[in-house]
Amino acid sequence: MISLRRRFHTFLDALSTAVLPAYLPKPETGFGKTYVKTNGECKMQMNCDSALLARQSIVDAMRSFEEKGFNHGSSGNISVREGGHIWVTPTGATSTMDPQDMSLVSLEGEHLAGKIPSSEWLIHTEIMRAHPEAGAVVHSHADACVALSCLRKPLPPFHYMIASFGGSEVPCASYRVFGSDALAYEVVRAMGHHRACLMASHGMVVWGRDLAHARLLAEKLETLARQYILACQIGTPALLSDVELTEVRERYGFYGSQPMPR
Repeated sequence: MISLRRRFHTFLDALSTAVLPAYLPKPETGFGKTYVKTNGECKMQMNCDSALLARQSIVDAMRSFEEKGFNHGSSGNISVREGGHIWVTPTGATSTMDPQDMSLVSLEGEHLAGKIPSSEWLIHTEIMRAHPEAGAVVHSHADACVALSCLRKPLPPFHYMIASFGGSEVPCASYRVFGSDALAYEVVRAMGHHRACLMASHGMVVWGRDLAHARLLAEKLETLARQYILACQIGTPALLSDVELTEVRERYGFYGSQPMPR
């Protein structure tokens, strides 16, 4: 007689190679796999450890931003690239969400698995498509960035760290209603070659090599926005010239790679 233990493991083996209907939820114990949808069906293709790490990193970042006051309630969203797909926060996401709540979306915009994605998922996929080197995208409603975005003007080069975003300013995308295709396309247009942009009367968005880099840039942008507001309360901030910004960018290229002079 076949033991119950053996029957159970036979069942698990069958499950690990099964093709499941698209409407069935994927198991969180994927035995080294996770499900993605292909031709209307779900097949296990991606490494579960990698997927779990990506989803957990998003949860950790959302909780950190909530603690720092960058987001409140369900505002803001984050994505991480994994191959030709992205893990993105689900619609209505809060800091209490779990890794299994994440949504898997292809770069072509197909919802593959998980909960319904954030209403602004298209911002994430369009940025990833426009910037193949982007590994993560962070969108936040951080206070200082929201305040500046309401002026509907770029953040000028009042501080040398503006150069770390890839240009001589942080541009501001024109206003479009939240969650719309028009907003996603306008963000990508305004962002251009930069790593960040403000979103008029809305907030800000940044992309980084990975989520750690994107989080760093998001926090840096919020700090610079707050400092610019403080400087404007005193007077009119002096701006760096193109020559000075070029020097900064060159300096950034060597930063941390050269020994200290004797």
